[in-house]
Amino acid sequence: MEPTKLSHDQEWVIQISRALEEGFEDNDEAVPISIFNVPKTLMSMKPETYAPQLVALGPYHHQRLELLEMEHYKLASAKRVQNNIKQIKFRDLVNSIAESDSIIRACHLRFLEFDREKLAWMFAIDASFLLECLHTYASKTERSLMRISPKMAHLIDHKRKKTAHHAILRDIIMLENQIPLFLLREVHGFYQHEDHLASMLLGFCKDLSPIKCVNSQHFREECFERAHLLELLYYMVTPKLLLVADCEQEKSEDFEENIGWFKKALKSILTAVFYINLAPLRLINKICKSKSVKILLALPFTILSYILNLGNKGTVDINSLISSAGSMADEVESASHEMKDESPLAEEIAIPSVSDLQKIGVKFRPAKGGLGTVNFEKSSGKFYLPVIHLDDNSEVVLRNLVAYEACIAPEVMVLTRYTELMNGIIDSEEDVRILREAGIIVNRLKSDVEVTTLWNGMTKSLSLTKVPILDKAIEGANTHYSRSWKVKMNVTMKKYVFASWPFLTFLAANILMLLSIVQTACSMYDCSKLAANMYNK
Repeated sequence: MEPTKLSHDQEWVIQISRALEEGFEDNDEAVPISIFNVPKTLMSMKPETYAPQLVALGPYHHQRLELLEMEHYKLASAKRVQNNIKQIKFRDLVNSIAESDSIIRACHLRFLEFDREKLAWMFAIDASFLLECLHTYASKTERSLMRISPKMAHLIDHKRKKTAHHAILRDIIMLENQIPLFLLREVHGFYQHEDHLASMLLGFCKDLSPIKCVNSQHFREECFERAHLLELLYYMVTPKLLLVADCEQEKSEDFEENIGWFKKALKSILTAVFYINLAPLRLINKICKSKSVKILLALPFTILSYILNLGNKGTVDINSLISSAGSMADEVESASHEMKDESPLAEEIAIPSVSDLQKIGVKFRPAKGGLGTVNFEKSSGKFYLPVIHLDDNSEVVLRNLVAYEACIAPEVMVLTRYTELMNGIIDSEEDVRILREAGIIVNRLKSDVEVTTLWNGMTKSLSLTKVPILDKAIEGANTHYSRSWKVKMNVTMKKYVFASWPFLTFLAANILMLLSIVQTACSMYDCSKLAANMYNK
């Protein structure tokens, strides 16, 4: 066992020293990290949407036993590449990839324990497999140059109707399963023209993009500037949104400062009023629960009952009266706390649901563009949202796009904010139905309930973000909703009627107690005779 341990340690030293030496030769400090680990907060929510289920690409999931079944399909793809580059050997391609070893390692956030040669073979084989999968997006002319191998025919097809094909597509787009695009370009360049790869990448992004607003202008020039397929899809889905001008932000901040003192004062007054309403309830609750008070109140009635030979009737009546008053105070106070504690979840954006907005006359319309065209027209009450197509692949695509955005942390996290918006306005199956009938959601899932579940579980582990264009639409919808006469009536009822009902209930309880005392006294004395005697006098 000792010689094996020594050889393993020596191998580790050789790898580290080689990595350091190559690091001095190659300037890889300018290479940004692009292949990240999924944040643990996201991975814990639904791990199967972030970890590959069928095929591993790259080093992160290379040694998972449950994914080894696909290795012989990868080898078949590598053999097909070898057959198409008869002039040179596949090993020459591996050697070419090995020359970029330091750049490959710099792209990955995680330290790669594989040596240079193994890493080069791994990427050469995985890139060959990925290219064969992408070939299903080639044009008819390009397909004739390289057809799908018979061994892969039961997994992938040009019509993309097979279940295994969609499972492979979901694995290809996952954050931890990415292959650097420059390697894909290098392998493809050994046997086909570069334009063919660009058209296949465009077809792939159009197929997997949930938001059908893929900007293909200048795609061929810009696609190879991206690090990998997920990044390519991300920058095609998310537009370059314009930030709010600094002057507008300063005006907004000044306005908030000017009205801030008024909001604080109003909040303090309302809190005091609410406390005053509840203070008598808390007092009567404590009084009714006090044993000494019960004895003091019950003692006179006990003496009178004994003198008038009423037995325990008077005592029982007064004790039950005190208990019922205490119970009523308990119920009123707890109900008041429930009203006070009603608030949306911290993870959910503050905006009414689709059905609530529709009730006040808001009309939902599909926007002609992408995320940058989200808008709420105050004059017409129309809410414009981009058309989104949802199928079996959409959840994996959206989750990994959001995870990638969380890793790169851009100044404007537009996609995360969009998912927060959809999570906020979709609360039920009815909300999905309205958006589907409006043409905003194209649902290819089994039911509207699945769409509701998809959106409600999308961003629960992420903090709320701010995006000026989307926030403007959200603010417009909230303002329009709060100004509706129906909502104003509802708010007025809650503020002035429902908020005061604890005090009114307390007053009614006191009257009830007074009437019960009178009834108890009348049961001890003959009130009718007393009234007759007083009348005769």
